[in-house]
Amino acid sequence: MTASRDLRNIAIIAHVDHGKTTLVDELLRQSGTLRSNQQVAERALDSNDLERERGITILAKCTSVLAGETRINIVDTPGHADFGGEVERILSMVDGALLLVDAAEGPMPQTKFVLMKALARGLKPIVVINKTDKPDARPYEVQNEVFDLFAALDADEQQLDFPTLFASAKQGWAIEGLEDERSSLQPLFDRIVAHVQPPDVSEEGDFRMLATILEADPFLGRVLTGRVASGRVKVNAGVRVLSRDGQRIEDGRLTKLLAYRGLKREPVEEVGAGDIVAIAGLQEATVADTICAPGVTEPLPAQPIDPPTLAMTFSVNDSPLAGREGDKVTSRVIRDRLLREAEGNVAIQVTEAEDKDSFDVAGRGELQLGVLIETMRREGFELSISRPRVLFRQVDGQRQEPLEEVQIDVDEEFSGAVVEKMALRKAELMEMRPSGGGKQRLSFHAPSRGLIGYHGEFLTDTRGTGVMHRIFSGYTPYKGPIAGRRNGVLISNGQGNAVAYALWNLEDRGQMFIEPGTSIYDGMIIGEHSRGNDLEVNPLKAKQLTNIRAAGKDEAVRLSPPRRMSLEQALAYIDDDELVEVTPKAIRLRKRLLDPHARKRAAKRQEAV
Repeated sequence: MTASRDLRNIAIIAHVDHGKTTLVDELLRQSGTLRSNQQVAERALDSNDLERERGITILAKCTSVLAGETRINIVDTPGHADFGGEVERILSMVDGALLLVDAAEGPMPQTKFVLMKALARGLKPIVVINKTDKPDARPYEVQNEVFDLFAALDADEQQLDFPTLFASAKQGWAIEGLEDERSSLQPLFDRIVAHVQPPDVSEEGDFRMLATILEADPFLGRVLTGRVASGRVKVNAGVRVLSRDGQRIEDGRLTKLLAYRGLKREPVEEVGAGDIVAIAGLQEATVADTICAPGVTEPLPAQPIDPPTLAMTFSVNDSPLAGREGDKVTSRVIRDRLLREAEGNVAIQVTEAEDKDSFDVAGRGELQLGVLIETMRREGFELSISRPRVLFRQVDGQRQEPLEEVQIDVDEEFSGAVVEKMALRKAELMEMRPSGGGKQRLSFHAPSRGLIGYHGEFLTDTRGTGVMHRIFSGYTPYKGPIAGRRNGVLISNGQGNAVAYALWNLEDRGQMFIEPGTSIYDGMIIGEHSRGNDLEVNPLKAKQLTNIRAAGKDEAVRLSPPRRMSLEQALAYIDDDELVEVTPKAIRLRKRLLDPHARKRAAKRQEAV
């Protein structure tokens, strides 16, 4: 059993893609936790398929390494703003933090977000300037920028006196001075043990632990992870669960205690104060609840979570193709799955609609909800998803909407187009400065509502070279109407398989989203109209056969490649009267009302209103 003085609990916090998970890989290898010849996947902690594909961390993960006699519990946190709910909870479990900053990019919006949360909790971060081996690295400049960021976030004197290491997680070295020998991460291990305080916990007294991460295990049921705040507990001990406001939720027994050892969770007989552990055996306990000895009546303080800013409606797929590609299509299974997600992910809220066939799902942003939809799709669900909408709030009779801080790095030649488009979306330009290499860095405050659907247009305007980062900044008074999509859509007026000859004849009407042979139905969107109105077309019309043969009569049909949309692009593209049909095999766009007469009646009612 490790005494609390031989423990260090740290979180690795950084902007997305600054190298957190790669650094954890190297810490595991160099501490001897992984054998030198052991085969593990690159970015071993990104175990989820979506995390591997997108190259981002979505769920917080725990691991631990040994540095001499000291056990270091490490939590790898998400770097994307949409998963900020995970970051906030994790910081309540740890006593220190490694702040990773890219040696070329410097502090980014998410760096500011995670650092602000860490400083507010009184943590004293160790700054690691990563990717120092990059050709465009500027380590000393970035160190000064990090100091300015600490000062801007009202860090106290102790926090401002942060230690800095220069590192390359990919090459596996960390140094205190740029002239030092670049051999291993030992300087980082030494700095963690010296700088991070042991857990400030009481090994005496009653057992108390704050649940921070919840997951469902097929064999163990609900598994809750957290840090033991006081006392000790053994397997099969009786415990009580208290909510944040002190209400008793349940009494139960701890059937399993699991400690983090490298990449594995190993069963242990007893755990003590300060350690980060996972427990199983409870039925009702969830995130932010206190698990404690039966005699305890006061819960541990829990961090309130920032409110959701965006919502989408998840409903049953009612298209003519429903049930052909997925095996989970009923409202009951969709409801159970969404409620299970809301239990473990406190940043998501699920509300059932009156018709019982649809559910309002609110979260932090398009990426977070997009990841949930993609996960459900891979599990065999079929869904209809509405356009994302922002959540307003009323304060003293004034309507307020979510505001985001947007940082854009773009080539100078495209900055004018970006500023113009952002102005149309009610964004305010806060700063504009050169960032080297012919690029400019633009900072805006923009309403979340105006940014829905902008990313695709932004990539087009900057020829794919622009980089945009956004982060929730607060609320602002309602900024008035914002113009939506300018082009109408091409709507199929028949059901069957699309014909090449018909699509060829429709090409002058607009850009296609489908290819020949695609299954289509009445009311399905098959392309974008070149004008502002919607147009019903027939993609099933085959070429009439004749007995006349003449030169040039049988010219070959050459089609332009269709425009393929990812899930996030489709959700951002649709209008209020449209839906995205999501199945395990396809992403289709459709009108909410498939019948053309019903659509016309609804449009007339809308005009009257």
